[in-house]
Parts: sequence; C-alpha cells; structure tokens
Amino acid sequence: MHPSHNTLSEIVREQSIEVLNKHLAAAIDLHGQVKQAHWNVRGPGFLAVHQFYDSVSGVVETWSDQLAERAGALGGTAHGTIQVAAARSFLIPYPHGIAGVAEHNFAVAGSLAAFGQSIREAIGKATQWDDPATADLFTEILRAVDLQLWFVASHAALK
Repeated sequence: MHPSHNTLSEIVREQSIEVLNKHLAAAIDLHGQVKQAHWNVRGPGFLAVHQFYDSVSGVVETWSDQLAERAGALGGTAHGTIQVAAARSFLIPYPHGIAGVAEHNFAVAGSLAAFGQSIREAIGKATQWDDPATADLFTEILRAVDLQLWFVASHAALK
C-alpha cells in the first residue's frame, strides 16, 4: 500500500481495496459486455436499443472510475487493466453469436443483476469493517445498477 493520511486502519483499508478491485474487474468486464450488445444488436427498434446500450456502457464506465479512485484514495493500487479484469471478473462470459434485442437484453440484464448482487454483499462487508465511505460508494452504485436493470427490462416484457 501507498502511504496515506487516511484514518481508517490499514487492515480495513486493505480489505476495502481488495473488494473494490474485485468489483473494478467486474465493472470493466460489464462495460465490455454492454458494448458487445451495443455493437451487435439487430432487429426492430435497432437504433433506439443501440443508443440505449451505449448510454448504459457510459454509466458502467463511470462505476469503474469511481471504484478505482476509491481504491487509490485508501492508499491502494487500482488493478484496472483488461488483462486483470479478464482474469478476475466473476461475471459469466457474454454469449457470442447473438443478435436479437431480446437475447441481448437477457444477457445484459443477467450480468447487471449478478454485478448488483455482489455489490449488495460488498455494502455489508464495508459496513461490517466500519468503512462507511466505501459502503456509501457501493450503495450509490447499487442504486444505479437497479435503475439500469429497470431500463433494460423496459425494452422487453419479462415473463
């Protein structure tokens, strides 16, 4: 860890940095998955869905930046390369060869939901470690995940 004047204990900072980097890897992967949908979606309503996925990818990219900056603020190093993300992401791989809006919505929603569930768990951990700022960041991201899930679901009726 880098020297820091942060008043959290080193143990708490190390634990928080670890969980931040875990989610940084997944956020980078999620960004790539949403861009995959953006580039490859076909069918009715193409333009609207294509632009929508671009918007979602921008939101997800913001999460990456927030997670990385919090790790740095705690005296840690953000592990944000594509190679690290590919090795550490807990998301299931995005399916290749799909084109329809419904297929992409299903895949994007599944990845967003998995990311959101892990963020929920991270809120609990950061709270348990008494790191309210990290818990607050995760809470902010979770609100945004839930909003993006709602937007994705609005493009197709869930059964």
